[in-house]
Amino acid sequence: MSIKKHIPNALTCGNLLSGCFSILFITKEMPIAASIMLLVAGLFDFLDGFAARLLHAHSPIGADLDSLSDVVSFGVAPGFIMYWLMRQSFEVPVWSVGNVDLLPCLAFMLPVFSTLRLARFNIDTTQKTSFRGLPAPGMALFIVSIMLALHQIGHLYDGFFGYWPCLVSVIVLSFMMVSNIRFFSFKMKSAQWKGNEVRWGFLMITVISVVIFRLLSLPFVMLLYVLLSVFFAKKME
Repeated sequence: MSIKKHIPNALTCGNLLSGCFSILFITKEMPIAASIMLLVAGLFDFLDGFAARLLHAHSPIGADLDSLSDVVSFGVAPGFIMYWLMRQSFEVPVWSVGNVDLLPCLAFMLPVFSTLRLARFNIDTTQKTSFRGLPAPGMALFIVSIMLALHQIGHLYDGFFGYWPCLVSVIVLSFMMVSNIRFFSFKMKSAQWKGNEVRWGFLMITVISVVIFRLLSLPFVMLLYVLLSVFFAKKME
């Protein structure tokens, strides 16, 4: 077998390893390093699909490997990061067994629902040009955006975001992943403006926002993606 057919799978394994390092870093109280590793995982996730299309190296094992890697990087890892963020809050109701605080464990709804989302994606043939339900990487990027924005304003470790906003975020994100709401993808048939107005407009707004507001803009960029998808995703198919 030609070595080029293994390149997409090697990149997918890079995604998986990045997710593992993210979990390792969050258990070592290194939340920014953990968040950055999820961004690296997202880069690998983009590159493996790009390489598979470029090299015509699609395979059943590659599709399964991609989903299994995504469960770790865009399910388990963001679940642990949100668990860490919830525990920073001083508002967490006390309910524990032994040394384990149970209520922050509600963050693990994220890996459960992201796994359901990925399992549905594998058998759903209608998600070629858009997604049904918030993609698991999108959920993970939203969690990362919150972490990086809190880091920029100096409130990452003081419970500024609060337990209840974290819990609402978990519930809303979990629902969105298994909902029937359509979300647009960035797979373009061509790089032309016509037909890709929403995609190019979103990318331009993202770049301008990041240049002006830096990391603080990221949660709002993710919210913009959701709003644009709700209004335009079906029309873009």
